Amino acid sequence: MNEHRESSADGATASSASTCEVTEKWVGEVVVVAAAGVVDMLTAPELEGALRTAAANKPEGLVVDLTNVEFLASAGMGVLVAAHDAKDDGTRFCVVADGPATSRPLTLVGIADIVPLYATLDEALAAFTG
Repeated sequence: MNEHRESSADGATASSASTCEVTEKWVGEVVVVAAAGVVDMLTAPELEGALRTAAANKPEGLVVDLTNVEFLASAGMGVLVAAHDAKDDGTRFCVVADGPATSRPLTLVGIADIVPLYATLDEALAAFTG
């Protein structure tokens, strides 16, 4: 994860509060959009833009990989629901989330009832080919 650091006048170093890196890769006809770091109100628009771009290519499947997300705020969860609702009817959609920072909040707020969750990227990709 790239971390932005700023030095103050007294030489101390402070990390920026929100950093998120979003990448896209294709596995056959399935696009994987992976986020790493913090997905909150400041960084969620970056994920939203990547999901919109990926969905515009009308893939057979769209996987959102949150494996390397350290914190998932409600803004990030809203982006997932919006992407699920906005996708083409021919595109299958799922999320890779495992652990207290991602799968737990998605389950607690009920998103796991709407969007299929997988513990690993391999499991999600297998669901598309199986």
